Amino acid sequence: MAKVVTFGELMLRLAPEGYYRFVQADKLGATFGGGEANVAVSLANYGFDASFVTKLPKHEIGQAAVNSLRRYGVDTSDIVRGGDRVGIYYLEKGASQRPSKVIYDRAGSAIYTADKNDFDWNKILEGADWFHFTGITPALNDTVAAICLDACKAAKELGVKISCDLNYRNKLWSKEKAGQVMGELCKYVDVCIANEEDAADVFGIKAADTDVTKGTVNHEGYKDVAKQLADRFGFEKVAITLRESISANDNNWSAMLYDGNEYYFSKKYKMHIVDRVGGGDSFGGGLIAATLSGYDPQGIIEFAVAASCLKHSIEGDYNMVTMEEVQKLAGGDGSGRVQR
Repeated sequence: MAKVVTFGELMLRLAPEGYYRFVQADKLGATFGGGEANVAVSLANYGFDASFVTKLPKHEIGQAAVNSLRRYGVDTSDIVRGGDRVGIYYLEKGASQRPSKVIYDRAGSAIYTADKNDFDWNKILEGADWFHFTGITPALNDTVAAICLDACKAAKELGVKISCDLNYRNKLWSKEKAGQVMGELCKYVDVCIANEEDAADVFGIKAADTDVTKGTVNHEGYKDVAKQLADRFGFEKVAITLRESISANDNNWSAMLYDGNEYYFSKKYKMHIVDRVGGGDSFGGGLIAATLSGYDPQGIIEFAVAASCLKHSIEGDYNMVTMEEVQKLAGGDGSGRVQR
């Protein structure tokens, strides 16, 4: 199978059980997750040679983070060990009309303190077919952004395909800073992934007649967004997820793929959400897997959306599904009937 390398931060996730609020909880469940790590786990579960690159402390919590990837078959051999702490995020699950909340505690984490000399990208990317990162990683600080740029330059020189999920986070940086840094990185990207708001937040490219707070998505508006992104940066493909939020628990979920010539829209799923964190990452993992598997454009977007739909039914950041399960849903079996 093809080899995919992803780069980013792996974090400790602390969350109250069920739908308890932070102020109610007397205990927190601990798991691990992070945008690019979530993609690596998806790909490993699909049978791909998936490698995740980051920096983590040598202590037991850092090792627990590494072990969380190894149990799913992700290659962790290029993870740099050092630094003092694992970044943390606290998650309070939303319900009905109450939204989920995330609180970050990641300043000074191992990857935050990483140095450009920590990573030999020519060696790391040797034999790779694909490299993936998200806009969360360069948002950490200027040094990590420069590390991302080094990785992209090395991947381009080696003929490795590059994908990026714009993944704007307003708690990490301003729209102006994001536009500046991502504008440089996107010059090297082949496949751009975004949600309904990313292109507007990062590059000021807005979809007409769309209001995500009211759950309305205009397909024609996103066609224009995808074309503007492709025209500006020369992307081979632009994929945009289209989430219609009815409530914290119930969303309509679909996506669009633009290949420079045609626009392809997936079927729409009505989802009842168990855990939405990692939903976009599972879409990215599905998109990469389907592309590397030689699917046609319609097949790529159907697989990616089906993969992400299934993730919304799974606790934790990681999408623990198989190719066969995704193919079954993408093929039209969304009944949820018991499999015996």
